[in-house]
Amino acid sequence: MVSLKLQKRLAASVLGCGKRKVWLDPNEVGDISNANSRANIRRLVKDGYVIKKPVVVHSRARVRLNDAAKRKGRHMGHGKRKGTRDARMPQKVIWMRRMRVLRHMLRKYREQGKIDRHMYHELYLRCKGNVFKNKRVLMEYIHQAKLEKARDENLDAQYEARRLKNKVMRERKAARLEEKRTGATNVEKPAASTTD
Repeated sequence: MVSLKLQKRLAASVLGCGKRKVWLDPNEVGDISNANSRANIRRLVKDGYVIKKPVVVHSRARVRLNDAAKRKGRHMGHGKRKGTRDARMPQKVIWMRRMRVLRHMLRKYREQGKIDRHMYHELYLRCKGNVFKNKRVLMEYIHQAKLEKARDENLDAQYEARRLKNKVMRERKAARLEEKRTGATNVEKPAASTTD
């Protein structure tokens, strides 16, 4: 058997693949063994004596099937787990994701004018203090806080209106009393003059 090591190396170089992917026609060993240059190899490739083998199929069908099952929660029980809970999904990553979600929501609400900068700052610190576990809880808290704030403002307005009203009434009462006093003194003066 003639050694075709050189021809195989040259063919791999010409075809742009590995030596294991080169097929040399066993019926044309004589012609192939005479080819000692890349030009000769190119001619043999053209004639079909040297062929680049097709890529071996490495199917991912089973992998896709298994991934689809895992998305449903199959093959994920205690027996399939290798790392600790924190190694599989670190608490820090969960915390960072939660903080980013809540802070993004606060920023959005502030830009839309749903909350003022004072409430934003207060809620930002509360988020950092682990008060809200998700967006829904934070949203409910904001609605509740806004309702309470509106109610307090309404009560303050009512109280201020009542205070102004009482003040006006006191002033009116004082004016009436003053008027009565001045009227009484005016009445007494002429009476005193008639007695003289």
